[in-house]
Amino acid sequence: MVRDMMGTYSSSGGCGGGDMNEKPAWLERLMAETFFGGCGVHEDRRKNEKNVFCLHCCLSICPHCLSSHRSHPLLQVRRYVYHDVIRLDDLEKLIDCSNIQPYTINSAKVIFLNQRPQSRTCKGPANACFTCDRILQEPFHFCSLSCKVAYMVYAGQSLSSILHRFDESDFAISQFEGLRVDGSEVIDEDAQIAPSSSYFNTEATSNSVISCEPNNNVKKGKTSRFLPGIVLSLGSRRKGAPHRAPLS
Repeated sequence: MVRDMMGTYSSSGGCGGGDMNEKPAWLERLMAETFFGGCGVHEDRRKNEKNVFCLHCCLSICPHCLSSHRSHPLLQVRRYVYHDVIRLDDLEKLIDCSNIQPYTINSAKVIFLNQRPQSRTCKGPANACFTCDRILQEPFHFCSLSCKVAYMVYAGQSLSSILHRFDESDFAISQFEGLRVDGSEVIDEDAQIAPSSSYFNTEATSNSVISCEPNNNVKKGKTSRFLPGIVLSLGSRRKGAPHRAPLS
């Protein structure tokens, strides 16, 4: 099914779009939502961080909530240096991400959802974000999705020009990486080496422990098998050290 992101949802509980010059509800909620907090519905379950955004209901959910949103288009949110990011390949199916500076994490390009705090702003001729003055690489004009949207709204530009129609099958549960319908986890290749995701760090840590245990066992086996021999050999050499003949 093809969905128009500026249109309204007819089913109950869905979020609708407003005026063509205003932010549609799903986009406004996506940028304002708090991710990676504990899910209130599944607060007694492990791995209950809310790292999925339902484009139909306009709210963040955890992996245990997926079964209740099985038929809804879902967007996975990731974490990088304590800030929310979305893969560029996913986000650009919903909205035009041109002029937003992407960042490469584990060979995948991501876009920051919101602007990040900075100790100092750009001064001088350097290329900077049109909204928050963060220094950027050429030829980009925005550091995050929210900065681009805020600039267009401030300039009176219609957001309908950057919103896309998308196929809901691109955001089905079956397309997810690292998540299952039952809330259990699948080890994601990116997760194993992602250093800054609170969700992925847990996986990376557990994987490291699991992968190191066999090596530790091998090392221990080698130690118990060979070190005594080495010690005895050294001791034997000391005891059997040649003695000079007494002087005549």
